Amino acid sequence: MNPRIKIDFVSDVSCPWCAVGLGSLELALANLEGEIDVDISFQPFELNPDMPPEGQNTLERLSKKYGMTQEQVRRNDEAIAARGRALGFTFNMDKRSHTYNTFDAHRLLHWAGLEGRQLALKRALLKAYFTDGENPSSHNVLVRLCGESGLDVERARQILASDEYAADVRERERYYAERGISSVPSIILNDRHLIQGGQPPEAFEQALRQVATASSED
Repeated sequence: MNPRIKIDFVSDVSCPWCAVGLGSLELALANLEGEIDVDISFQPFELNPDMPPEGQNTLERLSKKYGMTQEQVRRNDEAIAARGRALGFTFNMDKRSHTYNTFDAHRLLHWAGLEGRQLALKRALLKAYFTDGENPSSHNVLVRLCGESGLDVERARQILASDEYAADVRERERYYAERGISSVPSIILNDRHLIQGGQPPEAFEQALRQVATASSED
């Protein structure tokens, strides 16, 4: 019987390193297939909780936030895109012109978790924003992505037209903030072991093996 590991992946759909981290984690899990079983849950984190509905120019926002020139931001984007290519994920940073509010995306991800389609929707959201340059706050985009992820589009529309799951998302955000999570991705194994940042697949594989060994000895 394989050891089972609980994975809480705290992230935002507008975070490029979260896409890198997920790609690395999935490669590590593929390498460990047959050795461990995992339960993955995507937990909400908003990088820009006060972002207005119209969004903000990404280059301008990142330059101001990190004190970088726009050329430095572009070079950083190129490095992230290279990491993505190595993992099979395509970043088209030139299409990511604006940064948007992601709260509604997190509400739908919470619902998708209840429906067993969370990973599919998470992948779709990351691709829509970073590869296709779509707006992850647009209800039309969100409903379409839900349908593509195997979820009921009418139910998705109902959720977006209400405040359903808003309290659940806020509670999860508070929970992780109170436990010191202030940057993403933050990946927590079995509620105890923390991995942060867009680590390479080998780092995830090593950590998962260590946790699996420890859980087998408990």
